Amino acid sequence: MPKSSKTTESITLRGFTPYKEKKGEEYMNEAQKDHFRGLLQTWKTELMEEVDRTVSHMKDEAANFPDPADRASQEEEFSLELRTRDRERKLIKKIDKTMQLIEDDDYGYCDTCGVEIGIRRLEARPTATQCIDCKTLDEIKEKQIGG
Repeated sequence: MPKSSKTTESITLRGFTPYKEKKGEEYMNEAQKDHFRGLLQTWKTELMEEVDRTVSHMKDEAANFPDPADRASQEEEFSLELRTRDRERKLIKKIDKTMQLIEDDDYGYCDTCGVEIGIRRLEARPTATQCIDCKTLDEIKEKQIGG
């Protein structure tokens, strides 16, 4: 995974309330799935609102500056915004895929080893598909191969 997408995936949602687990509660029960459905939907909505704001901003701010330096600055700003929106577009697809995992009862378990990913890790990164141990091993392997 490219480094730039890691920062985009970290979430901070308005009105987020951590899930309060009950003693003896079964992992990924209906209440937990509802919690993550809501979290993912809120995240997706916020990302989509940001896309709308970008389009409006670019329409409003688009100007044909006579000065080449001003024009270049604006083009660079728009380019950065579009790259960010492209990462967010990919993230929206990942959120949709994650919501499908919830519907298929496959959410919350590591793709690599099958263990529970854990409520707190999923709250920090709701699209996580690996437990922290497998993800750490993958990152170490990635550094050894790519670095």
